[in-house]
Amino acid sequence: AAHAGQADSKGFVEDSSLTLLSRNLYYNMDRHATGSADNREWGQGFQLDYVSGFTQGTVGFGVDMSAYAGIKLDSGRGRSGTQMLPLDSDGRAEDDFSSLGGALKLQLSSTTLKYGDLRPYNPVIAMADARLVPATAKGFQLDSAEIEGLKIDAGHFTSAKDNNMSGHDGGFRPGYAYVNGTIEGGDVDYVGGAYSISDNFSVTAYASRYEDLRNQYYGNANYVLALDEEQSLTFDFNVYRTLDEGKSLAGSINNTSWSFATGYTIGAHTVTLAFQKIDGDTPFDYLVLGGGVFQDSIYLANSMQLVDFNGPREESWRLGYNLNMATYGVPGLTFYAGYTRGDNVDGTKIEAGSPYAAYADSEKHWERDISVKYVVQDGPAKDLSFRVRQATHRISGSSDVDSDQVRLIIEYPLSIL
Repeated sequence: AAHAGQADSKGFVEDSSLTLLSRNLYYNMDRHATGSADNREWGQGFQLDYVSGFTQGTVGFGVDMSAYAGIKLDSGRGRSGTQMLPLDSDGRAEDDFSSLGGALKLQLSSTTLKYGDLRPYNPVIAMADARLVPATAKGFQLDSAEIEGLKIDAGHFTSAKDNNMSGHDGGFRPGYAYVNGTIEGGDVDYVGGAYSISDNFSVTAYASRYEDLRNQYYGNANYVLALDEEQSLTFDFNVYRTLDEGKSLAGSINNTSWSFATGYTIGAHTVTLAFQKIDGDTPFDYLVLGGGVFQDSIYLANSMQLVDFNGPREESWRLGYNLNMATYGVPGLTFYAGYTRGDNVDGTKIEAGSPYAAYADSEKHWERDISVKYVVQDGPAKDLSFRVRQATHRISGSSDVDSDQVRLIIEYPLSIL
């Protein structure tokens, strides 16, 4: 909802922009289990975005256009499955894929309405951008910032295109249920907003409906307490309430999931301690699209690179550490390390025949995450970034396997217009 009001519009062309993002991604997944295939692929993605301004007048009109392309650099039979590229009938990665998308938009005062191929991003429907190109959804989206400090977001979406697809396949799926079946719901509707009570305190609330799957409600409170110029405390609380809806295609759902995170920052260092609890006989579930990629519609504190610590009745703790090397004379270099442990998973009360029946009783697991990123600060290669993400997961249970994953990402954004 962050945009200038219509009164500030300079014109359709005058406020337009054209950007190209180049992304090179190497993805290596090693599963330490008999019968579980490892995945290793390397690809190149391109994302071209044209965003027009709005015509002048009481109501402004504009258009947004996007072109996406993904190219296979290395893959092979038995090594595909990173969900980076589409697969052919033999399970091999396609050499390339591409798509076009566009949206019409109009603006009245500080309210914008869009229709077309969009990338909604909020706690109940968030299109992921963790492969070569981003996922998109087709439908309407309304953003409004008419009241100072209050941002309203509402939408209605009828189909989606996954990160590894060339066209819309028409489906929104419950991720953890879909992994074990082929469940697909209908349209998605949501409304929500964020309100800044002060510079340091904000609250957020959303309500959503996934047709014939679930109703989901979300709340957040975030407060930053400044101790002095170098130190601060951050408190972040997230809660989801999920209930089955309509035909209840994923079965009975009655789930309350929440997390609370506290971060202490001193200079370049931030230490975070987080607790997460799943209160229900089914796991906390969120969106996956037709290409099998889990989207970002989970704002719980312990959703990590490999697992979400979201099993039925699961409790988890996370200790994280962030370092910003700008303080030590290396601007653009950041580091993260974290360790998360989950236990008390109870799969014994899941209904017979449920698509969530993979969970056993008393499952325990842990994940360690390390991430290093560097962004070039100036010169001809300004904004070129390099990132390494490594994660290790170990489990005592049946809902997942031991695994190690490495991702290497090189991105270069270019402003053309």
